[in-house]
Amino acid sequence: MKKIKIYLGSLSALLIAGCASAPAVPTGAELDKLTADIVRASFRDQGLVKVDRLVQDETNRACSAADVAGKPLDEATAKAIQQTNLKAIKWPSDGVFVGDYKEGEKIAQSGRGLTWTDDAAQASGGNCYNCHQIDKKEISHGTIGPSLVNYGKNRGIKDITNPNAKTKAMIEFTWGKIWNSKAYNACSNMPRAGHMGILTEAQVRHVVALLVDPKSPVNQ
Repeated sequence: MKKIKIYLGSLSALLIAGCASAPAVPTGAELDKLTADIVRASFRDQGLVKVDRLVQDETNRACSAADVAGKPLDEATAKAIQQTNLKAIKWPSDGVFVGDYKEGEKIAQSGRGLTWTDDAAQASGGNCYNCHQIDKKEISHGTIGPSLVNYGKNRGIKDITNPNAKTKAMIEFTWGKIWNSKAYNACSNMPRAGHMGILTEAQVRHVVALLVDPKSPVNQ
């Protein structure tokens, strides 16, 4: 028994010595630098896709940190992020919020654009169907986001040519949500289509029409 105790004691000492001599695991700023170095070594500019696409702004950094921590942002931080993004929304330069729903449907159903094989002159799609059901006739659609079927009808939008105050406010909200979703939900999974340059102002106008125009297939 005495020999066993001596052996175990010696083994413990060796393990402790081994742990003491093992390289320290990087944390905090060191880990951030190591991650940045790996990204720089692993990615390169190609075609219209540039490495700077991986650079996070303050909003994405805060949401990523919350995701890693496994807990939502505190209320004060979430509100501050929403306010920052709300101020960043670019409203229509000509005051026109609603375009052509037929063009909007084409944009919503297109997932092309912003990949290294795409032509920079080609208009990007909204890829909306990848997360939402847009038309009740669709049998293949994403479920990450809520269904958009009857979006305008459910919100009482009956006339887009002469909207009342409630309708006007909802149309403006729809524009803002598409342009920069994080203005209304700090860590929304929805891409900031206008803010990040995925869609142009004209394209956002058409997608708004797809959602709010009573004649759109969304509202049939």
